[in-house]
Amino acid sequence: MNTIQSDFMSNRYEKGMEILKITNKDKIEALFDELEDIAPDLGRFVVEFPYSEIYTRDTLDLKTRELLTVAALTAMGTAPAQLKDHINAALNVENSPEEIVETIMQMSAYAGFPAAINGIKAAKEVFKNRNLL
Repeated sequence: MNTIQSDFMSNRYEKGMEILKITNKDKIEALFDELEDIAPDLGRFVVEFPYSEIYTRDTLDLKTRELLTVAALTAMGTAPAQLKDHINAALNVENSPEEIVETIMQMSAYAGFPAAINGIKAAKEVFKNRNLL
């Protein structure tokens, strides 16, 4: 890798980490620790693509992006740990518990009631852990 490529990759990482410091710094460090011995590049990819290239785009603010991420993860129904992480991130960027619950409830019409119920259960756990219930 030449110097220009190295600088570009370093800047992407730094840019992504700045967003993660705002949204969910503690969780990315845990992810790095978990991936260290088997796939350390995967953690870097998470920082450099979604957080550097997507989250920093100008059209949507972080508050909206996190609500959209909560909606998508709720609808997927296959990523409960990541859903909890993004519910925490949504709270960290000034979404209210009510906005998060409403976002998850909206998914009942498009992803089904089981997905919405599981999403609400995840939110309840996060809210309890943060003394919001």
